[in-house]
Formats: sequence, C-alpha cells, structure tokens
Amino acid sequence: MRKVCVTLFVGLLLITGCDRGSHPGNIDKPAPQFVLSDGTQTVDLSKLRGRVVVLNLWATWCAPCIEELPSLLALQRQQPNLAIIAVSWDEDPDVYHRFLIEHHVDLLTVRDQNHKVDSLYGTVQIPETYIIDRQGVLRRKFVNAQDWTSPEIANYLARM
Repeated sequence: MRKVCVTLFVGLLLITGCDRGSHPGNIDKPAPQFVLSDGTQTVDLSKLRGRVVVLNLWATWCAPCIEELPSLLALQRQQPNLAIIAVSWDEDPDVYHRFLIEHHVDLLTVRDQNHKVDSLYGTVQIPETYIIDRQGVLRRKFVNAQDWTSPEIANYLARM
C-alpha cells in the first residue's frame, strides 16, 4: 500500500511539474478564484476585478523570493494602480510577521500555510508570479525571481 501511495504522489508531482514553465495550460483562462485569510489579512480575488493583479507566491525562507522583493515593492510604488498580492508559504506566523516588519513589506500579503492558492494555480516551487488582467483572466506566469522594474515587465504591466 505504501508503494502505491508513493507512486501516486510521485506521479502527481510530475504532472503538476509540467506547468512549471512560463506558459501553463491555464493561460488565457479565468484565474482560479480564492478567498484567503490568515487572521491578519484577507484577500478575495473576485473583489479585485477591474484591476490588473500581480499574484506573487513566496516565503521568507526562499532566497530568490527575498532577492526579488525590493523590485516588487518598487513596482508597487511605480504603478500604484496594480493590485499586488503576495501569498506566503510560511507556516510560522511569528517569523512571517517579523520578516514583514524588518523588511518594510507594505504589499498586501497573506500567509497561506495550507497551500490553498498554490494548489489552485499548480505551483510546486516558489517564487512564481501570475498576472491576471482586469477581466480576471490569467495572462502570464513568471517563474523564479524577476526584476519587476525592468523595462520589459514594467511596460507589459502598464499596457494591461
């Protein structure tokens, strides 16, 4: 029985891993809706309809996530019309909140210790970021750390 469970688990990882690239099968389809609350913050994706959403999956223990954080914060300052949502994989609320304070993170961020959002989007490794247009359609996926202030990304988002 254990061998069957392990085989199924490995198969599931392989299947979800196929969408790790920047062109997953759910591009140009409605973004999976979610409501997520961690006791401090609540995010309801449906309430952001009409705005371009940058949905970033990250964690305080993820070096590439921390590497891209300053540019994500800068993007928020440069394009305040964007709805930037950072969904953290952190399990320890104290470590998470201390990190937010120490790094002056003023993004709308919520802790998803049960991995609800990454299950909906098929994320198996962070950082990953999804761009959702004003109509709620998933338009692009970025894999790994990005420079969110690069001309290519900034222009892409401004055009949306």
